[in-house]
Amino acid sequence: MTKQSLPAVSLLNKDTITEFKTADKIVVVAYLSADDREESATFTTVAEKLRDNYLFGATSDSALAEADGVKAPAIVLYKSFDEGKTVYDGAFTVEKITDFANLASTPLMGEVGPETYSGYMAAGIPLAYVFVDGEEIKEKLTAAIKPIAQKYKGKINFATIDAVAYGAHAANLNLETKWPAFAIQDTTKNLKFPFNQEKEITEASITEFVEDFVEGKVEPSIKSEPVPETQEGPVHVVVANNYEEVVMNNDKDVLLEFYAPWCGHCKNLAPKYDELAALYFSNPEYKDKVIVAKVDATANDVPVEIQGFPTIKMYPAGAKDSPIDYSGSRTVEDLATFIKTNGKYKVDAYVAPPPEPETEEEEEEPEETKVEKPAEETSVESAAPAATETPKETVKKAAEGAQAVVGDDDYVSCSLSQEL
Repeated sequence: MTKQSLPAVSLLNKDTITEFKTADKIVVVAYLSADDREESATFTTVAEKLRDNYLFGATSDSALAEADGVKAPAIVLYKSFDEGKTVYDGAFTVEKITDFANLASTPLMGEVGPETYSGYMAAGIPLAYVFVDGEEIKEKLTAAIKPIAQKYKGKINFATIDAVAYGAHAANLNLETKWPAFAIQDTTKNLKFPFNQEKEITEASITEFVEDFVEGKVEPSIKSEPVPETQEGPVHVVVANNYEEVVMNNDKDVLLEFYAPWCGHCKNLAPKYDELAALYFSNPEYKDKVIVAKVDATANDVPVEIQGFPTIKMYPAGAKDSPIDYSGSRTVEDLATFIKTNGKYKVDAYVAPPPEPETEEEEEEPEETKVEKPAEETSVESAAPAATETPKETVKKAAEGAQAVVGDDDYVSCSLSQEL
């Protein structure tokens, strides 16, 4: 059953409700009174908001509600995992019901992968990763950690991750590629709390670690490149250990690019970004008002979760806690306009290049005066294309994301979840 082909809320009766409950992995059904217009409208708003994620249905048949052990108004989320269903008994508001659906639909012990990664990042609560390198260890650790996941359900999400396929993601959590492994990520502040890899992962050891994390006794692990000794070039280099100083704790407008060295789109942007930065850095009037900076988000822990590269954000002076995402074309002019529009100082630094002079086309020599030039000798080297790549190099570039997305490079990005 395709979600998009159905109405936001399917009206159910005794003949359709049984099949509807199992029509998808997650189904949300509201049991409402026929005259409950306000609560019906609230439920419809939630359904329209989340229709790409779940199936929504509603019925006003009180006998169906009684058969399921609830009384109108009530909402039941049916799922093909864990306990099978969860009943909502909170206030009928869009925000509360949305939070309920997102929480109840998350497995007690899920799995991190390309299809689930963004959902875990958007959940708003920490995510505990269990890196496993085989089904046997996965089953063993899932059984050991499930009681902990149950205790902290709604406060911490727990999920396994295939270390064979996605082990490279461990580096993003400041873990070594040694399995099994465990780490907790604060997804809102992007803080990482790796479990000591010299210790064995058991129910007792993870229980103690999680309890200490919840009580604030575990210090986050901060990964940082060395702080640059000098400012080289117009683009300021930000690392984890100078992030607060350069980006947050100053009275300048800061445009910050979060990049990855392997991202082809970041490489394409680099010369234009240098040109942009020079507009401010080389101007005595502007350099004290605007900073154009970059940070390698794969080598430094930053306090925001980045899911694609390059990501560009503006941190305006006086409003550093409300950064503005850039989503326009990656041209010098458009980026400068973005700084002017969203910065505190409204600096207009862009100067359009002069038009190129028109050149007259050379007249073609009359046929009778043409003199044929002798053919130049060629060698094997000169006959070969100048930029030929070996198959290995081509595959490497594709894997690095240089050719991962087809389209206008001004708008596409390398996704962090490509690692997954």
